[in-house]
Amino acid sequence: MKAIVQRSRIPNGLVNPYAQGATAAVMIQENWDDSVQTDVIALLGKLIPRGLWRHDAKDDNGDSHLESGLVRPSERIPLMDGEFGLSTWQTIFCCEFDGPRSIRRIVCTLLQDADAQSD
Repeated sequence: MKAIVQRSRIPNGLVNPYAQGATAAVMIQENWDDSVQTDVIALLGKLIPRGLWRHDAKDDNGDSHLESGLVRPSERIPLMDGEFGLSTWQTIFCCEFDGPRSIRRIVCTLLQDADAQSD
């Protein structure tokens, strides 16, 4: 995604990464160590346990659909001076709740700030 932003040469605006698929999501979170990621997985497991959902009768992944819906498939990230407007400890995660998958597509949309277009 960083390469897409750099190639766009858009100085200021928004970046919108979107995970295609009903069991994936995008999350911005701390990446200092693995503890936050592990805690997120533990929390979701407590909130949405496996094997309790009507959809499980179809393909045994009802929890994955609910987790994806709770976390959400996309984020909006400010683009500032050609860089992601994330703090020092933030990073963008693709959350795969029904995998691993060999392929998961992330669509990245960039919107340029209207004021920057007139320069």
